[in-house]
Parts: sequence; structure tokens; C-alpha cells
Amino acid sequence: MKLPIDPASVKGFLDPEEGGALYRWAHDAVAWGPCLEVGSYCGKSALYLGTACKARGGLLFTVDHHRGSEEMQPGWEHHDAETWDPRAGTMETLPFLRDTLRRAQLEDHVIPVVGRSATVARHWHTPLSMIFIDGGHAMEQALADYRGWAHHVMPGGYLAIHDVFPNPEDGGRPPFEIYKAALASRLFRELEQVKSLRLLVRLAG
Repeated sequence: MKLPIDPASVKGFLDPEEGGALYRWAHDAVAWGPCLEVGSYCGKSALYLGTACKARGGLLFTVDHHRGSEEMQPGWEHHDAETWDPRAGTMETLPFLRDTLRRAQLEDHVIPVVGRSATVARHWHTPLSMIFIDGGHAMEQALADYRGWAHHVMPGGYLAIHDVFPNPEDGGRPPFEIYKAALASRLFRELEQVKSLRLLVRLAG
């Protein structure tokens, strides 16, 4: 795996080992159809996923409202003041994503979709070879992401979920809960665990 820019130059919290796993699975999946991620932020995961898609001549759609998730708002642990737009009185991360895609020469292979995940999912009809869920970590948002998108994964395709922490002391519970829901549905089987990343395959039926 050779990335066009240093991932450390992109804001975000994706571990390099997790990014490498996303690259490997996307590189395999995109041969069958487009990939999609929920939660772009400034484009760190899109760098890994998009580079894999570009290598196979495929596409990544990246869905985000770009106003920041709950834990990234002012006063919270992960807030980055550089992402605050004083004119709008809110966060604005789309320019950071676009800068990442420009620097990485991925603009022809990564298509930003600006909107709320649940709204976009209701109108989505294209089967997807891989979905990476890394959106809002409150229970309502995490469940909406899973319920809105998981059924769009084609049989044999992959579902990746970030920030899955079985121990409550290590992190929030909602990503772990949707991971458990995917396994309980019997529509997905786990393939790999890489730190807080879980990768599952969609079964037939």
C-alpha cells in the first residue's frame, strides 16, 4: 500500500493499522461495485479507501453533513477549533475533505455527498460492495446509520464499523451495539478485527 500523501497530514482519529485494513478490503471489494463511507470528517479514511478504489478504477462515495458529530463540538474532547466557521456559527469540515482529495489526486475517484446519512440512505438505490460506518457515535445516529445502510451491502460485500469497544471503559457503546446487531441479524459474518475496527461480510439471503 502506497498512499499519495501522509495520513498524518489529515485531521482525524483513524489508526494506521485500521487504515491499512480498510485499504485491503476496499481494494478487493471495489472490483464488484462502488464503496461508501458514512462519516468523512476531513478525509483520513477516504484517503485509504479512495486510494484503493483508484487503484482498481472504482469509486468511493463519502457521506457527511460536515457539521461535526457530537463529540467534536465546542467544549468536547475532540473539538478542533480550526474546523469552526464563525460566519455560520457551526463546524464546517467540507473544505478540509476537499483539500485532502485534491492533494491526494482523488477527486475523480471519491465523490463527496453532503447531507445527513439517514436522509441520503432513504434515497439510495445502488448496491454497494463495501460500507464503512464511522458517523455519529450517539445511539440514535449509530442505529440510523446501520439501519439505513447495511441492507445496501451486496451479498459477498463488506461492512466495516469503526470504534467498536467491547469494554465500556475504552469508548462509547453505540458502535459496539450496531456491530452486535449486524452479527445477530445473521446476514453478516465477522472476517477480521483490527484494533477498534470490525470487518464483516454480507451473507447470501
